Amino acid sequence: MNRRLFFEMLGTAAVALGVSKSANSQASYGAEIKLKQLGFILPEAARPVAVYVPYRISGNQVFIAGQIPPNGLDTPTYGKLGKDLTVDDGYIAAQQVGLRIIAQLKAACDGDLDRVVKCIQIRGFVNSTDDFTKQANVINGASELLRDVFGDAGLSARAALGVNTLPLNAAVEIESMFEIKV
Repeated sequence: MNRRLFFEMLGTAAVALGVSKSANSQASYGAEIKLKQLGFILPEAARPVAVYVPYRISGNQVFIAGQIPPNGLDTPTYGKLGKDLTVDDGYIAAQQVGLRIIAQLKAACDGDLDRVVKCIQIRGFVNSTDDFTKQANVINGASELLRDVFGDAGLSARAALGVNTLPLNAAVEIESMFEIKV
């Protein structure tokens, strides 16, 4: 291979890497745009209301403490599924919790969602009656939001559990774990 051809190939590779690198750096920017396209406004990260931290970073992982939905929305987000709330109400409550998770994740990443590599796991707890069995449908509100915002990187292993009560009578509480770039 002659010298000129070598440097032309090197230049082409550098341009390709630059395009790829800028495409990767658009991930967060894309996530925030995607939220807006979906009609969501990212809330401020909620402060703890008890003795805990809202998130903990260990190596390249972020563990986000259990998040509950806001109160006072048009759709009720507090109460018991199977008694006070419908599956659709619970889905919206879980979706709102997903927004709070993303807000905590953004805070953990110093405002840079480009650092998000993937969602590793979510654990969803649904305040439900003994005979309610649609916990998975409820937690889909958060799972689908994370997928829609982060693409395949937003999909995770998960659990959807029914519990007899949650703090403040919230319909849903979700804890989560993400991998980030350090």
